[in-house]
Formats: sequence, structure tokens, C-alpha cells
Amino acid sequence: MLRITKLTDYGTVVLAHLAAHDGCVCSAADVATVTGLAQPTVSKLLKSLARSGLVISTRGASGGYKLSRNPDDISAADVIDALEGPVAITECSSSNSHCEHEGVCIVGGAWRRINIAMRRALDDISLTNLLRNNSPVPRFRFAGMPITVENESNLRKD
Repeated sequence: MLRITKLTDYGTVVLAHLAAHDGCVCSAADVATVTGLAQPTVSKLLKSLARSGLVISTRGASGGYKLSRNPDDISAADVIDALEGPVAITECSSSNSHCEHEGVCIVGGAWRRINIAMRRALDDISLTNLLRNNSPVPRFRFAGMPITVENESNLRKD
């Protein structure tokens, strides 16, 4: 199973809080209180998100953090890149691959195409889309198991 880390999951919660208070400066303590996350975790995430350019930090007594751009312009891929590094589902699908079998591997090209498709899907989901919790979620079956996916009509259209 492909999974993002808990820290990245928490990062989306932090970003969602900032998006809900768009334009307002929020302290790490306030974000921690409202989200129910531990303050050291929130502080660590906000520092990483600031280093990556997704949030802006302001120092001082009324300082804190806010999004660096509109929530529509922050993609799920941006969040994952900021907190985990670029999406690569196999060693050979990363841009700086070091797989010793690449020269003879017959499936590497397929994994790279899959990685590109996943990257495009993550780029198409904005922070605004991630905030939508009341939209219907379609279900389908994969290999006999029920799978839930985001409703295509809720995805950002460029």
C-alpha cells in the first residue's frame, strides 16, 4: 500500500487550518489548540512548510504563519514535496535514480508512466479540494476490494 506519512497527513491539517483563516496570521499554539495536534509537531511542520515556501512566517508578539499563496494554488503534490520530497513510487521513477538494474529492467518504463500519472493527479488536487469534506465520494472495486476515490466533479479545473 502506498501511504503518506503521519507527519504529511498532519501537515495537510495544519495547511487546511491556515487556508480556513486565509490571510490571517495564526500562531503555532493556536493551530495546535484548534487542530488537536501537539504543539512541537505543529511548530516542526510550520517550519518545514515555511522553508518550502508554502507558508510565510512573521516574527514578533503578533507573529505567526499564513499561507504564501491562495489555497487553490497549493496542490497535494506541493504538500508532499515539501514534507516528504518528490513523489517516486519506485527507485527508478525518481529523477535521481540509483537503481543498478535500470539498464536491463523491462518494467521501469511502466513504473515511470505510473509515477507521472500519480504526480499529475496530485497536482490536480488543490488545498481547497482537500478542504471539501461534505462532497460525495464515489466507490469502485479494485481486485474485488471496495476503494473510495475523490469525486471527479470536485477536482480543480484549470
